[in-house]
Amino acid sequence: GVAARLMAAGAVLKTAFCGPCFGAGDVPADMAFSIRHTTRNFPNREGSKPVDGQMSYVALMDARSIAATALHGGRLTAADDLPEPPAETDVPYTYDRGVYATRVYRGFGKAVPETPLLFGPNIADWPEMPALPENLLLVAAAAIYDPVTTTDELIPSGETSSYRSNPLKLAEFALSRKDPAYVGRAKNALALEEARRTALGRAPTPRSAAAACAPAFSAAGAATAEEANALLGACGFEGQEARTGIGSFVFALRPGDGSAREQAASCQKVLGGWANIAAEYATKRYRGNLVNWGMLPFILQDAAGFGLAPGDRLALPAIRQALMSGLETLPATLIREGERIPLTLGLPGMTRDERDIVLAGCLMNYYAQQP
Repeated sequence: GVAARLMAAGAVLKTAFCGPCFGAGDVPADMAFSIRHTTRNFPNREGSKPVDGQMSYVALMDARSIAATALHGGRLTAADDLPEPPAETDVPYTYDRGVYATRVYRGFGKAVPETPLLFGPNIADWPEMPALPENLLLVAAAAIYDPVTTTDELIPSGETSSYRSNPLKLAEFALSRKDPAYVGRAKNALALEEARRTALGRAPTPRSAAAACAPAFSAAGAATAEEANALLGACGFEGQEARTGIGSFVFALRPGDGSAREQAASCQKVLGGWANIAAEYATKRYRGNLVNWGMLPFILQDAAGFGLAPGDRLALPAIRQALMSGLETLPATLIREGERIPLTLGLPGMTRDERDIVLAGCLMNYYAQQP
């Protein structure tokens, strides 16, 4: 009966799992206060950042202090103020449905569409994900030659946990521990793409008004459609500017080891990423996350030999047609300081469903297109 009494007092009990790593112990609601116990506490892992308008606070306590606080009606109480509980033997099992009735919202079949959803100041919607264009020009925003790149290096946990409901803000932390210049490089390419699309009347728009809750998110520096078209022309896409998207890619020898966090991929896509290039992927899980976010999981044989570096450009003509045709090897051109280097990229074992997801732009788009 002890667990039921704690839950009735407001405690949340969870089984041991890989949750605190990314703040899955629940960031408290705006203007809320909670006490909690977890095995680790990196900065803001379980709480929020008042300086960014997130007015929520957390007190981390040991398990006995939490029990003492719950027993004292929520007043913070130290463990040594908790009286020793009476010895209990043969406690009969009981099931208290009321614990769940007061905590779990059961709204199935009881929709109230006229009631607006309330969004805290740090909840934002996803930006629109365009479909894969006919051609791509990608800029290398990061090149990592470590034997393995973990998902914690692709998007750190800890300081980012309170932003996991704000994809735009979260993306600002991508590769911050491995390559702090990555976000700026990716944004520069994104600025050119946004300028190109705006000139064509195709500028991405937020999926809903919830995006207004997001902090300002703009690409680094100003860009114009003329600059975008000039870059495309210089890289072999003259006359095809309207059909050629500009984006970025990440090169790493063996990326994706570690946790299953999909943010390692989604943050790249939010920043305009269209691909990863690797010698191999550390996990099927990370490769699957790339696909689900509409990014091409390229394999490059002798990847280290090409010496890929930030700023290199990758021309992928007719990439949409190649994906639709089921090709597993694609010709591409690496453009570096005026030099053009032919290379062959692989998409081994890419299924029809995976190809359709990337063609649609991401898994959300793919399902939205289904009848």
